[in-house]
Amino acid sequence: MYAVVSTGGKQYRLTQGEVLRVEKLDAEEGATVELDKVLMIADGDKLNIGAPLIEGGKVSVVIKSHGRGKKVEIMKFRRRKHHQKRTGHRQSYTEIEVTGISA
Repeated sequence: MYAVVSTGGKQYRLTQGEVLRVEKLDAEEGATVELDKVLMIADGDKLNIGAPLIEGGKVSVVIKSHGRGKKVEIMKFRRRKHHQKRTGHRQSYTEIEVTGISA
C-alpha cells in the first residue's frame, strides 16, 4: 500500500514505515502530524485517484528531526568585467516517518 501526497510544493510517494526528508513542517520533534493533501492511494490492484484530492484521505507521520541540508554554492562571474559574486544556500528540512495511510 502506498500513497502520493503533496507537501511543501512537492509530491512524494509514501509507504508505511518509510523515513524521508520533506520541506520544513511547523511542528515539534516527536509530534504526530496528518498530511491531508492526498492525491492517490494504491492498495494492491485497487487505485483510488483524487480529483484533485481524495475526500477523507490522510497520511499520519511522526516528526523525527529537523535540520538543514547540504550547502548549495552559487557563483556568478562576468568575464573581463572584474565582477564575481559567491553566495550559498542551505534548505531547511523535516525528517518524517510514515505511521499510517487511510482513505
